[in-house]
Amino acid sequence: MLAPTLLAVLLSPAARAADAHLALPDFKALEVKASESVSVTLDSSLIALAARFLDPAKPEDAAARQVIAGISGIYVRSFTFDEDFAYPREQVERLRQQLSPPRWQPLVQVHNRKDRNDVDVYVAVEGSRTTGLTIIASEPREFTVVNIVGSVDLQKLHQLEGHFGIPKLQLDEQQKK
Repeated sequence: MLAPTLLAVLLSPAARAADAHLALPDFKALEVKASESVSVTLDSSLIALAARFLDPAKPEDAAARQVIAGISGIYVRSFTFDEDFAYPREQVERLRQQLSPPRWQPLVQVHNRKDRNDVDVYVAVEGSRTTGLTIIASEPREFTVVNIVGSVDLQKLHQLEGHFGIPKLQLDEQQKK
């Protein structure tokens, strides 16, 4: 009796979506070095609570509510430093190593050697459904990782920029450079 119940839980959409949740390292050492740090950890209950503060009369807020309807977690870590590359590049690479196929697929990769800026966007896919998204953005004085867990509508995702601690990455502008 226990085995079928356990199997049903493991095969549920919520359990499968949890696979898109990254194991974020403990960034305490970076927080000490950073001139500014942002840490956002929102599970499904906190997302529902935060959604109540979005004004449905404002088109931007209403659109954000639609986008978060299928999301079960938003995790953001962002750091700004007074010196170039005060964060260990190895930590960034360890994060990228978690984003391997077949679960994770690269969606956008922008690497500017002159400015030493890198932005990588990965999606977790299951069949034809997107079950997560991760953005890793690194600049000489900034490092940000955004991990969104759950059903993500990629066409509407940009509407979350500036909400829930998700920075405005302006990927369209960076791709044109």
